[in-house]
Amino acid sequence: SNLSFGFRGVTKIRESIHACFLHHAITESGMDVGIVNAKEMYHINDLEPDMLQICENLVFNKIPEATDDMLERTNYEKACIEARKANRAPPRKPRGRIVNIPRKKFDWDNIVPKPAFEPPKPTSDAAQNYVPNPYQNTKLTHEKILEVRSRSTIKDPNATIDWNQDPSLYPADYPHFVRGRDSVRKHLTSLFNSKIAMYDGAMGTMIQNYGKKHKLGEAEYRGEQFKDWDCNVKGNNDMLSLTMPEVIKGIYSQYLEIGGSNMIGTNTFSSTTIAMADYNMEAYAYELNYYGARLAREACDEMTAKDPTNPRFVCGAMGPTNRTGSISPSVEDASARNVTFDELVETYFEQAVGLVDGGADILIVETIFDTLNAKAALFAVGEFLEFSGLDIPVFVSGTLVDQSGRTLSGQTGEAFYASIRHSKPMCVGLNCALGAQQMVPFVERLAKVVECYMHVYSNAGLPNAMGGYDDTPEDMAKYNKVFFENSWLNMVGGCCGSTPPHIKALRELSANYKPRKLPDVGRPKMWLSGLEDLVVDDCYNHLGLPFLNVGERCNIAGSMKFKKLIMAGDYGKCMDIAKKQVADGAHVIDINVDDGMLDGVAAMQKFVKIAVTEPEVSKAPFMLDASNFKIVIAGLKWCQGKPIVNSISLKVGEELFKEHATLLKKHGAAAVVMAFDENGQAATESEKVRICQRSYKILVEEVKFPPEDIIFDPNVLTIGTGMEEHAAYGIDFINATKTIKETCPYVKISGGISNLSFGFRGVTKIRESIHACFLHHAITESGMDVGIVNAHEMMMLKEVEPELLEACEDLVFNKNPEATDKMLEMTVREKAAIALRKAGGQGEAIKEKSWRDENATKRLEHSLVNGISEFVEKDVEEARQTAERPLHVIEGPLMDGMNVVGDLFGAGKMFLPQVIKSARVMKKAVAYLLPFMEKEKRENLLAQGKDPDAVDPNDDSQYAGKVLMATVKGDVHDIGKNIVAVVLGCNNYKVYDIGVMCTCEKILDAAIANNVDVIGLSGLITPSLDEMVDVAQQMKKRGMNIPVLIGGATTSKMHTAVKISPNYFTAEHPVIHVLDASRSVTVVSSLLNQDKEEYVQDIADEYEEMREDYYAGLEDRNYLSFEEAKANKKKIDFVEFPPPPAPLKPGITTIDDTSLKECVPFIDWNPFFQTWELRGRYPNRGYPKIFQDEAVGGEAKKLFDDAQRMLNEIIEQGTMNVKGVVAIYPANATEDGEDVNIYLTEEDRSAGTVFKTFNMLRQQAEKESEDPHLSLADFVAPAGFKDHLGMFAVSCFGCDALVKKYEAENDDYSKIMAQALADRLVEAFAEQLHKRMRTELWGYAKDEDLSEEDMLKIKYDGIRPAPGYPSQPDHTEKTTMWAACKATELAGIELSESLSMMPAASVSALVFAHEKSEYFAVGQVCKDQVEDYAGRKSLNSDLTLEKVERWLGPILSYDRSAPA
Repeated sequence: SNLSFGFRGVTKIRESIHACFLHHAITESGMDVGIVNAKEMYHINDLEPDMLQICENLVFNKIPEATDDMLERTNYEKACIEARKANRAPPRKPRGRIVNIPRKKFDWDNIVPKPAFEPPKPTSDAAQNYVPNPYQNTKLTHEKILEVRSRSTIKDPNATIDWNQDPSLYPADYPHFVRGRDSVRKHLTSLFNSKIAMYDGAMGTMIQNYGKKHKLGEAEYRGEQFKDWDCNVKGNNDMLSLTMPEVIKGIYSQYLEIGGSNMIGTNTFSSTTIAMADYNMEAYAYELNYYGARLAREACDEMTAKDPTNPRFVCGAMGPTNRTGSISPSVEDASARNVTFDELVETYFEQAVGLVDGGADILIVETIFDTLNAKAALFAVGEFLEFSGLDIPVFVSGTLVDQSGRTLSGQTGEAFYASIRHSKPMCVGLNCALGAQQMVPFVERLAKVVECYMHVYSNAGLPNAMGGYDDTPEDMAKYNKVFFENSWLNMVGGCCGSTPPHIKALRELSANYKPRKLPDVGRPKMWLSGLEDLVVDDCYNHLGLPFLNVGERCNIAGSMKFKKLIMAGDYGKCMDIAKKQVADGAHVIDINVDDGMLDGVAAMQKFVKIAVTEPEVSKAPFMLDASNFKIVIAGLKWCQGKPIVNSISLKVGEELFKEHATLLKKHGAAAVVMAFDENGQAATESEKVRICQRSYKILVEEVKFPPEDIIFDPNVLTIGTGMEEHAAYGIDFINATKTIKETCPYVKISGGISNLSFGFRGVTKIRESIHACFLHHAITESGMDVGIVNAHEMMMLKEVEPELLEACEDLVFNKNPEATDKMLEMTVREKAAIALRKAGGQGEAIKEKSWRDENATKRLEHSLVNGISEFVEKDVEEARQTAERPLHVIEGPLMDGMNVVGDLFGAGKMFLPQVIKSARVMKKAVAYLLPFMEKEKRENLLAQGKDPDAVDPNDDSQYAGKVLMATVKGDVHDIGKNIVAVVLGCNNYKVYDIGVMCTCEKILDAAIANNVDVIGLSGLITPSLDEMVDVAQQMKKRGMNIPVLIGGATTSKMHTAVKISPNYFTAEHPVIHVLDASRSVTVVSSLLNQDKEEYVQDIADEYEEMREDYYAGLEDRNYLSFEEAKANKKKIDFVEFPPPPAPLKPGITTIDDTSLKECVPFIDWNPFFQTWELRGRYPNRGYPKIFQDEAVGGEAKKLFDDAQRMLNEIIEQGTMNVKGVVAIYPANATEDGEDVNIYLTEEDRSAGTVFKTFNMLRQQAEKESEDPHLSLADFVAPAGFKDHLGMFAVSCFGCDALVKKYEAENDDYSKIMAQALADRLVEAFAEQLHKRMRTELWGYAKDEDLSEEDMLKIKYDGIRPAPGYPSQPDHTEKTTMWAACKATELAGIELSESLSMMPAASVSALVFAHEKSEYFAVGQVCKDQVEDYAGRKSLNSDLTLEKVERWLGPILSYDRSAPA
């Protein structure tokens, strides 16, 4: 039972694993003994093939996914159990390992990648043709540019905005550069291809260093210009470009002179109206950018003049602002934002104008922690470049905030790049937040996918305890070396903590290495993103098809449930639908809130804003779907990823079509283009092709829309309507798809699949079968890529029943004019079957219980886990009313919910936005309870005779103890810690909470300063564990003797025992894991009372024993009542599947004409080797592979050769022979369906004269599926049908005499060999005789043509179970068989008192011929069935209940000796 402990609770799974394990361990390795629950054991042959494969993968560790596969199967089996208990249909069985089907290839798929010498360029003429920037900004007179300048606060009338130089200033060849003469883009291309270029370092660090040497206070920041400003401005570094320009220019010059920077970032990180609002300086945004760039321009020009072969460039820095477009600032409202996309665009546009007017050569959007902000900046830059007609290179730098490798808004580095690559940045990379060491894996991943140049400007390590940075120039160069060695970069610089010497060190080291080579350019691919990226061309769905599943259920038009929720404004439940779509296999979420009764713009904005805060939803890209273009644009402005917009088309006319496409291109969205034009919808193949080709030409040639981002929807229209003109819609779509893909390179083809089968709505099986057929051919033969589907309902082609598949193909391909009628007939039949199933015991559909129907405790847990704050106060109050103390509400349901949140977050299954939502709910709940707890505390003080208002808050003498609480370094999560503090405080402990991100030194110093009794360390993220180890080590080094408590979601008792405790644990100062806040009081109390020694010793002993595993016993098996089992019998429709024909030779036939030679081909040799306990190891288990087995192969071959010799002797000398008897009688199941009556003749059947009755047993154990509970009687038709039952008994005679001969010769080997051969021969005879019955005597399979091997694999119709074996485990039924076939009289086969057959080498069986008959094991049976069975048997024998129980002893589920 230890083996499968991880799957406890699901008997079928556990016993399947055991069966596989034991079979191999016993038969191949010789395992002899095991502690088992014998009644539950399965034989390996009992396992379903797919279950066996999963078990073997797990037991033999064949594939890495084995555990995941078994977990999936376990969940399915659990769901089946629940469905059965709830009287529901079972869920769909997991498909197991899916094999991907190759993608349809077109000529353009075969493009050979070519070397790239320049990054992808913007589509403007200036960029495409390397048109130099004239630097004559006075000529930029677009109204929006002029409007920005009109707001300028610059007072100097001579402030120039033209920066062009004399064309003859420097030589015309590279590396020289003259503004207005040379292209910056072209120059940078040469620079980045030839060397690793140098960026600058931190501006803030240099200002801070300057401030240490010189007085740099509020007055210096203000200067003369702002001496009377109405708020404090110290810390506004950007304004120093105005008030202390010599300082800023001096810093620029140091980076140029000492560092050797090729490019300087301007001091404009926060120079936007949004960021400057903190200082009431919004009006100065243009001036700040202008002078920030101008000072850099002057410094660069001065350095270039000194060495014209090393021109220096100004990068206009555009920071992230201090607001985020993707994250809500509100605790209560996930859709709230403190900035809009349009506001961001406006502020960034103004910044771009100021930077360019100030002389910037390049614009760099940097330190991006929210990609939506970056997209707004890039949109603004794109607008400026369009209005100005200039080519200004754009760099983009993202910030991954921690070791998760994600931005603050949750995106991976790859998703970040996929989201902004539409802007064609010349250089992309990472900066800030991390040191070079921490960046390595993320830079490597980016370097594998980025198509342009790459940069890094990391921090000088991670911040130390004082907020500074410790990496020296040498350290920083050393840590960046890995980037240079791997040729990942084209530009390097420094961020926080870096200085000119750091940049110099980087320059000197990087000079020894080659820059990153641009990746080869192959065929373009569609690259989408949500929180994670998705390359559509490489995408396979859950069925193994090269197909993008677009989930349809968040679509007003596709789901009535969704429509009702969105109309009611219930966005929380809408998110649940979206989550389920992703969980069920949707790669992209379709969002459609386009309805005449709804404000579509507002609804789309709200839905998207909430959805992007739900990681389980927003990890997938979105498809923004609306017929109103304003609605999709509204949603687009809240998507930080790269979505699909559905749709645009020529139905609005060419000009508006181009406007729509251009706007989508600017936003970086892919586009669904419908096959509509000014004349309407394309219905025929030719019209679909014509409109798509026309649209493609306009988009690619005129709009310059990326062809790989075009998804054509040639209109999936409804088939099977009964209208002739609709009959070809399916095949027309498939054919058009192929032609469009052939003639419009790189496009995708999509469609709304549910439209196809709309005529058969209401019958899911029919609809999904049609879809499966259509999609398989459209995808694999014509190259369809995308579809709006309900992924959960999708079927594989092989899952469609053959008859239905044929009908689907006739319908889809318009093969047969009767196709619609045939499908309609099948639909009616399926509807009737559904109705019949409903009427067959299910009754009224069971309504699934809502979480709001649960008790308050469960509701609170649900609210916390799912971040639902709507009902929390009501539920907390209800829980408080039933709790003994308010504190118990926190210790119970609130902590339970937060523990689940912590587990999911620690496992990487929740991201920051989800945790924040849960925290908001928790804070709201605790805030509600605080007044009640404070009241309780006051009452306790009054009860002690103390005045609660007179207590000195600094007097800690009245406390039970003092506890210091801290969240360790690198971790900002404090909710759990705060709850512990509340719980301890309510229990009269003084708590010193020193906050989050606490260094080891801070924690230990505070503990000593406050003389605490206990230290509590908290952490939610995995790196916190290492910090806790470090704290324990440092406490030991300091000789401290304070106990330590470990808590937080990522911690565990095992980690504490193994990793932390050994560093510090003693009897005086233990280290103890505290599972949650509810345990904290008990633990602290135990540590501070007189029983501490005993308590700590118990903990020490427990931690010492942590390596031992304790497993629960096997689960009890549940049983149905006999009446329930009968109700769930196998119900064969004997009209649709009639009984086999009447036998050609009814009655009794003696078989004495079969030679041993005729039997030999039917011998199954596998049991022969098992008799001799020879078992091959996988893959050489069976005959004849056993001969190849390393361990037993040689011995097996010798044994087999000996057997062949003896067999030949037996045949030649005639020492053994076979004989048997066959009987076939008319038969019917009894009226109650539990037994089978046989008749001597058809006349007796008609007269009701029963010859004999075979009593049968029925399965009774509860099943983890809705499979029937079988009895052999189920396979025989009831009265009214002419059915039959066969039987035979056969023996191998002569073995006993041969055995005696070898015994006399003391030849035990030959004796056993003779017995083993006799067994094989009689089994072979039984197999040969059964074939003869099927083809001759009964003749129901006259044309059967199976090999002996296939017969041994039971590939024929019918079964031949024997009394005493699993399908009918009652040996007493042999007496009925012997009387019916006269086995003793005609064949000489006798029965002993114990009903063993004599000779020993004998076989008997009942023969069932119906095609639906199957082998099964009755298993254990209950008393109610045994009593009924005994009553039925007593009608034809003298067997009493006591005797029946004795015969059935091995299969009784109860103790027959127990008193009634």
